Amino acid sequence: MIAPTSSRNKDRDRNRGRGTSGARGSGGVPAEAVVPPTRRPFVAAFRALIVLAAVTGIVIDLVIGDPLRVLSYFTVQSNVLVAVVLGLSAWRSWKGRPPPAPWLSAATLLFITITGLVYHFVLANEASGFSMTEGAAALSSWHSASNQLLHTVTPVGVVLDWLLLTRPGGLRPRHAALWLLYPLAYLAFALTRGALLSPGPTARYPYPFLDVDLHGYAGVLRNAVIFGLAFYALALLIVGLDRVRPVPRAPGSGPPKTGFRLRPPVR
Repeated sequence: MIAPTSSRNKDRDRNRGRGTSGARGSGGVPAEAVVPPTRRPFVAAFRALIVLAAVTGIVIDLVIGDPLRVLSYFTVQSNVLVAVVLGLSAWRSWKGRPPPAPWLSAATLLFITITGLVYHFVLANEASGFSMTEGAAALSSWHSASNQLLHTVTPVGVVLDWLLLTRPGGLRPRHAALWLLYPLAYLAFALTRGALLSPGPTARYPYPFLDVDLHGYAGVLRNAVIFGLAFYALALLIVGLDRVRPVPRAPGSGPPKTGFRLRPPVR
């Protein structure tokens, strides 16, 4: 026969052990309290340089142009988003804190990539039919510098940061459709703004493919559908790349892995 007190002591000891392991195993204790934060100063510095490029280009445009018109451009708005999100990411990397949500970083990537691609393949391309190269030779050196910063430097920097310095995973096909809400809202904003402004020496619409005076609403709608389908395809490409791109390696770690996880074989 076992003494009652001995049995109670054993039960109490088992409960204590079960409570301790349960708090750690079930996630009751925050990961930050168990795993020390890892600071990434070089990553923070690279992201800070991207933020500096975006802010510099925006400030130049605000100084040499009409601030209200400058802020109406998708280019400037997407670079503002880059400055905010990459600035937050740089600070978190410096402090060793978790990065922003993957869908937010990928959305920033999508919008700034749209900025770069549309500029180089449409707006700066004389053969595109929507070129804005007229008078480019007369642009000041400051304007040319801001163009390169906002349309080339920041898109390339954000792409490299996302591909090489962020962890894959967390993106779903539904995100691709949700990201299109911003270009759709921008379309509504650009058309409403143009309708409210009176005709004058300055174009009422920020981009030629959105100019109702040139194409009419039917033509602008057709252009918007074409661009929208291209943006959606680009968004799906980002989601697909997220599944196969390599996981950034820490110094001394093993070979790189991809974000695509295979299920173990059923035995």
